Amino acid sequence: MSDLLHWLGDHLWVMWAVIAGLLAAVELLTLDLVFLMLAAGAAAGAVAAAVGGGPIISVVVSVVVALGMLAAVRPVALRHLKQGSPIRTGVAALVGQPAVVMQEVSPTSGTVKIHGEIWSARPYDGQSTIEPGKTVEVLSIDGATAYVHETEKPW
Repeated sequence: MSDLLHWLGDHLWVMWAVIAGLLAAVELLTLDLVFLMLAAGAAAGAVAAAVGGGPIISVVVSVVVALGMLAAVRPVALRHLKQGSPIRTGVAALVGQPAVVMQEVSPTSGTVKIHGEIWSARPYDGQSTIEPGKTVEVLSIDGATAYVHETEKPW
């Protein structure tokens, strides 16, 4: 037993590296970024021990780095992870897009061309009439009907 303690005293960085690895493995199970920050602290403790810092210095370095990571890095990382995808797909990708009126758009009928596809269309306000050839903006999609509003935007 004393040989193991003597070896650990001489190779303190190995213990810190093992702790860092174990904490990183636990992070893979939890995915909440707490154990990853603690693993970074343990890795910093391993570096401190490897360059000659004693047990007290490596513990202090480990604690300071882990707390710093938890306070500064984790909130930023969580914010980036929880952001929704900026890529819209399907009909959601058509909202906000320009379209050209093919047949007069009225509360009861009409068609528009959106990115080369013909869609049935209605005025978004439910009462306007938009003449063929006008540029409109798609404000929403319901089923196979685009709800549009005439626009002056230079698409």
